Amino acid sequence: MPALLFWIFAAAMLVFGAAVIINRNPVASALSLVISFLGLAALFMSLDAYFIGIIQVLVYGGAVMVLFLFIIMLLDLRAEKARRINMVAFAGGIAVALALFVQIYLVVSQLRGANATAPALADPAADDVRGVGLLLFESYNLPFQIIAVLVLVVTIGVIVLSKRELR
Repeated sequence: MPALLFWIFAAAMLVFGAAVIINRNPVASALSLVISFLGLAALFMSLDAYFIGIIQVLVYGGAVMVLFLFIIMLLDLRAEKARRINMVAFAGGIAVALALFVQIYLVVSQLRGANATAPALADPAADDVRGVGLLLFESYNLPFQIIAVLVLVVTIGVIVLSKRELR
């Protein structure tokens, strides 16, 4: 991928990631998150991780965001009212963000293997989907099933909590 496309997708992810936080409307925030997921999928595609890129679009951009929008619509959330910014909390958030960036800089500056080239794959014709499927259903079958049941229970819980009583 040319460097220009990388910077375009990275900038789109940053802009729409910030829009997720800044938007007062939860639906607009969720849709901004979808665009951010699509930018991340494009970056995965540029790294030749096609399976992860497609799963990013299908699972996160599709299923999870449909679930988020379903819950937002079900709970009938309105746009948040404008309010005064708590300056102490704002300054604390800036301080935490700066500390995070300093930590990231210190860790990245210590990396020595980042400039080394990665070794060639053992079998470039290997099927990624088959390998991920075997690993998921052989080694991680129980956690996979637990997560599926957990998502089902959460969805039922949201429906029960948002059910309005008829009077």
